[in-house]
Amino acid sequence: MSAADRGGYNPRVLLHFAYATALVFGTVFIHAGCTAAVLGWLHSIAAHHWALRSYWARSAVVGALVFLMSLAAFLESTLWAGLYAMVGALPTFEEALYFSLVTFTTLGYGDVVLHEQWRMLGAFQAANGILMFGWTTALIVAVAQRVFLHRASGAGAG
Repeated sequence: MSAADRGGYNPRVLLHFAYATALVFGTVFIHAGCTAAVLGWLHSIAAHHWALRSYWARSAVVGALVFLMSLAAFLESTLWAGLYAMVGALPTFEEALYFSLVTFTTLGYGDVVLHEQWRMLGAFQAANGILMFGWTTALIVAVAQRVFLHRASGAGAG
């Protein structure tokens, strides 16, 4: 019986922590890049005072933001799925992607689970997903307020 089996130090934990740290940095990089791209696009639209005059145009901007940030979340989940497939934590990439999406969104169906030796990664991914969705939610609220409330009050028009 090894020290890990008796509840002692398990060197695999450090490896999983290293994987998780790398993937968290990767998801933050993707999210920050998408956020910067979206904000740059919004800034260019706002430079044309006429661009956001209609309710439908403003709604389309917020809808595009939601769509683009959803794509970011999908890319981030795909990054995690790639690791699961690469290390053999799940048998196929399709199963890894399904598990990753369910975990990243913290839905957690439980119909596909990681083997016991990899389950710590699932917990890290769920925590990462909560943070990324919180970031996205804050961005959507900020943009929606700016696009709808700021424009509705007439500030910045003209």
